Amino acid sequence: MTEHPTSHEGRQPLAARPQERTRPRQQDAAAAAAAAAVPAPAAAPNPGPGAAAVADAQAATRREGDRLRFVGAATRRIARGIDLDEIVLGLCRASVPTFSDAILVYLRDPLPVGDERPVSPFVLRLRRSDRLRVSDEEGAEAAGSETERLRPLILDPQADLMPAAELCEVRAGGALAEVLRGVRPVFGDSAAARAALPELLGPGRSVPTGHRAILAPLRGRRRVIGAAVFVRGTERTPFEASDLLVAAQLATHTALGIDKAVLYGREAYIADELQRTMLPDSLPQPTGVRLASRYLPAAETARVGGDWYDAIPLPGSRVALVVGDVMGHSMTSAAIMGQLRTTAQTLAQLDLPPQEVLHHLDEQAQRLGSDRMATCLYAVYDPVAHRITIANAGHPPPVLLHLGGRAEVLRCEVGDDSPQLPRQRRARETDEGGRGLFLVNRLARRWGATRLSTGKVVWFEMAARAQ
Repeated sequence: MTEHPTSHEGRQPLAARPQERTRPRQQDAAAAAAAAAVPAPAAAPNPGPGAAAVADAQAATRREGDRLRFVGAATRRIARGIDLDEIVLGLCRASVPTFSDAILVYLRDPLPVGDERPVSPFVLRLRRSDRLRVSDEEGAEAAGSETERLRPLILDPQADLMPAAELCEVRAGGALAEVLRGVRPVFGDSAAARAALPELLGPGRSVPTGHRAILAPLRGRRRVIGAAVFVRGTERTPFEASDLLVAAQLATHTALGIDKAVLYGREAYIADELQRTMLPDSLPQPTGVRLASRYLPAAETARVGGDWYDAIPLPGSRVALVVGDVMGHSMTSAAIMGQLRTTAQTLAQLDLPPQEVLHHLDEQAQRLGSDRMATCLYAVYDPVAHRITIANAGHPPPVLLHLGGRAEVLRCEVGDDSPQLPRQRRARETDEGGRGLFLVNRLARRWGATRLSTGKVVWFEMAARAQ
């Protein structure tokens, strides 16, 4: 029997067929009709040029935000350094691997300090180099790929550090001198850097091609003091024009930090020498007394400053012991310390009581300036009477160490011309009286007061644990 198509959606039979023969065709027709009823998926809209421009602008904004956050974090890390090595290390750790895969930092040798005229010839020394490394836990496959990645980065795969020249003499009028004089960072493939990098790194050193290296001069407050080379590998996106601004920020903060560290180091060296010349080389050994001293600062940063001690022989086999400290750790503190030490020696020769010595020493300190604070402890020991008299002006109290190792703080006395003995009472808001005695009672092991013909004396003792 002949069949004719009735529509494009399927084929329908025109005459009856046996049931078992027509069921498959009816099922095929129903499936075809259902498939035709399902709507076809809509075609993806074609993004116009406006949408692509918006996406590019958003990506550029994100990159700019990331760049600004990196510069802020890197400059803070560089600024945390105090000495020269810490500042250079901060630059390397901040740059690798966030900004570059490798870095070399060259500094002038020797570094000029302040207004010093730099010596000739102009020599740069490799101060530090750092690069992306493979950790010990990674496998041999990762190590091999990393070696291939860093092969164009001025690296020797067999060496731990970059095999760049350690010393470089900058020729006057040469390519490297022109780049350093220009101050601004340049790409490694620029005309100036192509000639300057081989001069800096040494002959026979491979230089990365393209925008994969940046040569950034390090200029301090008065002159160029070095250069930094930032390098990226072949598997990483090359540097962009905006990365020159990042390199300039890193170089500027590093150079200013190095200037500060060099000045601080020179000042600390001078203050240290000044302090050493003012402290006694040896202590006198009067009859009946054995003296020994040791100067041990609380921290390395407090090694230089206004600390001093002295021992001055007095008539009658007595000896005056002086320990003092001028606030600060600078040349000014050391200079003030020298003047106070000389004043204390002069006053001691007058054989004045300890409290009188500190009174005149305080007057001299006030004449030197009110912006500096000093403490001093002055004691006179009489080996014949086995008696020591101590006057203290803000200094930590002395400690008496017994033969068995027991330590105790010596008794301190405070006197005035008022015969009224002190008593503890609750001080009013406008009245300071009573608070000092309350603190003494809380902190002292023992305390008491004695009337004198000219007033009274308040004494107290504080215990110290043996170490």
